[in-house]
Amino acid sequence: MTVDDIFLTIVIPCYNEERNIRLGALENVSSYLRRQKYPAEVIIVDDGSNDDSSALLKKISAENNNFIYLKKRHQGKAAAVTAGVLKARGRYILFSDLDQATPINQLEKLYPYFDKGYEVIIGSRNNERKGAPILRQAMAKGFMFLRNLILNLDIRDTQCGFKAFTRAAALDLFPKLKVFDLRRKASGSTVTAGFDIELLYLAKKKGFRIAEVPVEWHYQETRNVNPLKDSLETLADLLRIKLNSALGKYDA
Repeated sequence: MTVDDIFLTIVIPCYNEERNIRLGALENVSSYLRRQKYPAEVIIVDDGSNDDSSALLKKISAENNNFIYLKKRHQGKAAAVTAGVLKARGRYILFSDLDQATPINQLEKLYPYFDKGYEVIIGSRNNERKGAPILRQAMAKGFMFLRNLILNLDIRDTQCGFKAFTRAAALDLFPKLKVFDLRRKASGSTVTAGFDIELLYLAKKKGFRIAEVPVEWHYQETRNVNPLKDSLETLADLLRIKLNSALGKYDA
């Protein structure tokens, strides 16, 4: 299929997701797409997994002719998503977490906004994180305060891992990321909260129309939280974005 033939590309990053793969998360995506009338592709980006994810993903890709397996060295979620987006051929591009905390059928809530002229459409938990531990909820509120204080980004939920773009918007934005580009290194599982922020900050700065749409969301725990370390890393990322903006690095 060519670019003109594919309606939707779904990019799914994977780092040591053996458990969720075995639980059938990707089968849910495949089943959903089989019920749709439009042609779609799924690009699964293996971000250097060191469990059995790679073998499982290769098997699933072999069984589904619209699934594409992309292997890369470990650099973190941001680089994995970017690598997948740059390979995408769809008219619209969605990136979604493999655990399907936001079920794939929530796409149906996003599509109408493309018809209204929006170019970036993001799922929003609408500040409700049902099932999430109190610590996570408190960190989310603190992050929101810092984000608005430093960057004045008027978006309620920047971190939901369910974001869709027109092809033109995606191919304009992702190559221009500075803090979270394909050169960044990572070790172990990373949160990279600043990735979504930089992406949306750049989209707003470049004048893309952004819609924030409430979606269904279920809490999934995938890593241990270190409140101090994670908060400091997030603050550092916000300051890097602010500095890059002040230096005109996003103006090109």
